[in-house]
Formats: sequence, C-alpha cells, structure tokens
Amino acid sequence: MTGHPRLYRRGATYYHRAAVPIDIKDSYPKTEEVSSLRTKDRAEAMRLVRIEAARVDALFESHRLGLHRKKNPPVKELTAEQMAQAAELYYASMLAEDDDVREGGFFDPDDDELPELPVPTFEEYEEEIDEWDMNARHYHARGKVDSFYLAEAEDWIGGMGIEIDPDSPSIRQLARKLQAGYIKANEIRRARNKGDIIETPEFPDSQPVSNNNLPLLSQASKEWIAEKSRGAWRPKIEREHTIWMGHFLEVIGDKPISDYSKADGRAFKAILTALPANWVKHPALKSLTIQEAAEKARESNMTPMSDTNANKLMGFIGSFWTWGEANYDDCTPSPFKGLKVKNKRNIRDERLPFTVNELNTIFKTPIYTGCKSQSSWKDPGSLIPNDKGIYWIPLIGLFTGARAGEIIQLHVNDVREQDGILYLDMNTDSDDKTLKTAGSKRKIPVHPTLIELGFLKHVEKMRKAKNDRLFPEIKKGNDGYWSSPFSKHFSRFLTVHKLKHNKISFHSFRHNFEDACREGGVSKDVMDAIQGHVETGMSGRYGSGHSLKVLNENMKKISYAGLDLAHLM
Repeated sequence: MTGHPRLYRRGATYYHRAAVPIDIKDSYPKTEEVSSLRTKDRAEAMRLVRIEAARVDALFESHRLGLHRKKNPPVKELTAEQMAQAAELYYASMLAEDDDVREGGFFDPDDDELPELPVPTFEEYEEEIDEWDMNARHYHARGKVDSFYLAEAEDWIGGMGIEIDPDSPSIRQLARKLQAGYIKANEIRRARNKGDIIETPEFPDSQPVSNNNLPLLSQASKEWIAEKSRGAWRPKIEREHTIWMGHFLEVIGDKPISDYSKADGRAFKAILTALPANWVKHPALKSLTIQEAAEKARESNMTPMSDTNANKLMGFIGSFWTWGEANYDDCTPSPFKGLKVKNKRNIRDERLPFTVNELNTIFKTPIYTGCKSQSSWKDPGSLIPNDKGIYWIPLIGLFTGARAGEIIQLHVNDVREQDGILYLDMNTDSDDKTLKTAGSKRKIPVHPTLIELGFLKHVEKMRKAKNDRLFPEIKKGNDGYWSSPFSKHFSRFLTVHKLKHNKISFHSFRHNFEDACREGGVSKDVMDAIQGHVETGMSGRYGSGHSLKVLNENMKKISYAGLDLAHLM
C-alpha cells in the first residue's frame, strides 16, 4: 500500500497520478494527470503528493467551473420556487445534522478515552445553540442579515447548480430565508434538549437544475469541511475531520458521492474495529498505512479501540452524507447508517472517583513527600515542588471539582476576596482563557483545607514574582488546550505509581467532589453552581443565582473521610 490513492512508484521514483473525474472526462484535454515527484524517499513523497493533489484538484475544478459557465450563464434572480426549495432543504438539513450529533451521545472532553474525537458535550451544544440563535434573532428582528447566512446563501445557490449575478438581490432574500430557517430549527433543537421527541422532516423533493454529474467525494468533502469551518468548527475539529475523511478515501477510494454503499461502510468499519486506540503513535504501526496497520494489529492480537471510539468515527465520517443529501440531488444515504456497534455500557460508569486509598497514595507520592527534582518527580528526594502546578492542581481539583483546564489557566488576579470570602474567579477576562460553557463562568469559594495547605502563600509568591498566571510553567498544548500537557503528565503519574486503570483520570477528582457534596448534604443546585453546571437560561449568572456566602457555607461542608493530608500542613 502506498498510503495515498494517487501515489505510485515507477522504478525507484515516486509519481502523482490522478484519473480525470467522470463529469469532465469528455472535455478535459487528458485522460489522467501524471507528474513526477522527483524523489525516491517515501516520506518525502507522501508530503509532496498531497501538495500536487491539491494543485491538480484545482485544475479539475477550474475546468469544471468553465464548463458550467458556458452551459449556465449567470442569472439575475432566483425564482420563488427555487428560494422556497432551498429554504426547506436548509431547515431540514439543520435538524438532520442535529440527529447526527445526538445519535452517538455527548461526551466530556476531559474523558481521555476519547482524545481524538471532535464530539461536543451536551452543555457545549446548548451554548452553541443559544449563542447562534441569539445572533440570528438579533439580525432578523432588525431586518438585517448576518454575513454568515449571506455566505450560506451563496453556497446553496452554487449547490443548486446555479450561477447568479453577485449583485443580485436574490442572494440577500435567500439569506433572510435561511436565517429564518435556522431560527425555526433552533426551536426544535431546544425542545429536543428537553427530551421532546420531534422527527426530522423528510427532505423535500427537488428537481435538478442541471444535468451535471455528482462530484467525487474528495471534492465534495472539501466543500463540506470549508463550509463547516466558516461556522463553529475550531481548527482542531477541522483537522480531525480532514484526517479521518482522508483515511476513508484511502481505504475505500475516491468515487462520485452517489456511488458509496453499505459494503463500503462495512469495509471501513472492519478497519476501525481492528485498530488500537492512538494507533498512529504505536511504535509497530505508526509508519504503516491505515490498512496495513489494521492488518498487523489483527495478526498481533492488539486490543482494538473501544466500540465507543469506532462508533464515533463512523458517525463522524457519515455526517458528510447528511450534508451531501441536503446539497446534492441523488446523493446516497450514509454508508454507515445502521452499522454502529451496539454498546450497552453506562457512560457515567466509564469514569469513577478515586477511592480513599488511592487518594492517600496520590498525596503521599514523592511530589508531596519529597522528590529528586521537578522533572524527576517520581524519584524520592528532598524537593517538595509546592510552587508548581504538579503539586497544586490535583489538590485544587479535589477541593473545588473544577476541570483541569480551568485550574491551569487561572491568573494570580483570579484569586479574589469579597465580603471576607476568598474565591477563585473562573472567567474569560483575557484572551488566553476559555471556558467549556457560559455556565462555567462562576465563583468558587476557596476550601478551608486549601488555605491550611498554604495555597495563599503560593498565590503571593507568584504575585511577587510578577507572574500573570498561577502556574506559569505549564504551557498550552499544540491543540490549543491548557489541559493537554498536564493530562498526559497525570496519566503517567498514575501509571508510575501503579494506580492507572481505564476508569480513572484527572476527571475522577470531579466525581470525588460530587460524592463529597452528597455526603455533606450539599444540594444538587448548589453543587452544580460550584462545578459550573448551569440550567439553560441561567448561564449568564454566577452560581446559578446563589450568593457567594451560600456557596461558601456549603463549601465548608465538604470533607473526605479517611483522607490524610496532615504531612502537607
């Protein structure tokens, strides 16, 4: 296997080779595009073939556009029927996308069992709906159109095979209809968030406006990714979509989007269910193509990725066809429809709190009793790094229930006092900070135990050193998340001290905090306020309406029976 569908070798030299797409084959001056990559090194060839493939795809698309313009000169206006059809399709596609998001369930990004997957949490999804809906309603009420829907209108007009005068008033008229459709769809999405069962309407019948053949998956998926990236997709999500669609194309091949079948879905499912988690980092697999890696993993009896991971990846690739059905006539349904692996596990059971024995082990490791150095934290020594994040972050996690990323990004000035109560201000007051949801913006009283352990001394030390952040030695990961480097450290920490198993992670501290709240008689609404779980409609208010005094009184009720921290006092 070459690792790229267009890469092949002639003698010792690598070449790019692409067949001309069917829809332009009769008019294109060649039957295929072949070019030497001028290298004998496979790794270099893999890099160069992607660049050359992009160049050749641009040639194909330019030729395709030229043909289309000859056959379909620009029109001045859309008909009422065309605009109504586009608006209906857009509304239906919004709800179909919502179906696809919900099909596999929502997950917490702190759950390191699913590190590769761009899957939102339920709270993130609620927040996204609220923010986009508020924006759409703001413009719509004032008779205006958000530029996003103007771009959407242009894309949908292009998707219908129509070229329109760029100054046509129809673009704005259609954008208004799409904006209205989005608002209507959000009403359904909110109802579904409450548990209401509302079926997605069938996509309305549409007559093709041209007889152009459907595009190849490679081209259509680029349009899909580009469209989504103009919206809510972050760079990491865009990157993951691109990578996994590339894997699918590598395994199944590039065909018109109407030519994929369940057989293709089953073939790719077989690959996924053979691959181990994080296979691209596995020493024995990382240099292989995805097919070679799956075959070797089977032969070596490697533990495959979880059913949850495989299902998420199938749903992820399959979501292209939801978009495809809305944008192209005769596009087949997802080849993965109905193929997901049945998984009966309770999601809540996938992560457990630490036991008291595990907590005592954690806080009696060399980091807390004396280690050789900050980098040699696993080896006994005389250094106690109580001015570093590796020391404080687990303690803060245990006594606040906060997420790792929230703790790591704290600034010195986020430790504040109000009416004699010390608290951590979880905010986004600077560009380097993000929060999981709007409800994550909150005030967390500092637990008395943290004060006894010397947390305020650490804060003052960072302040005197003129550090902006409480833990300046911890940098953001390449994915843009503060939590990524520390999560890797903490996973190694658990492994080194023989605590690691697949149901515990840093997120387990959050479950410990929840259990301690219940044991201490803290009500669920107060617990949710401290942890940043806020009901819809309350996300703009600190503490879900609870005063800092009430939160502090409840924080004092939290304790851990059997936990021994006397040596840290």
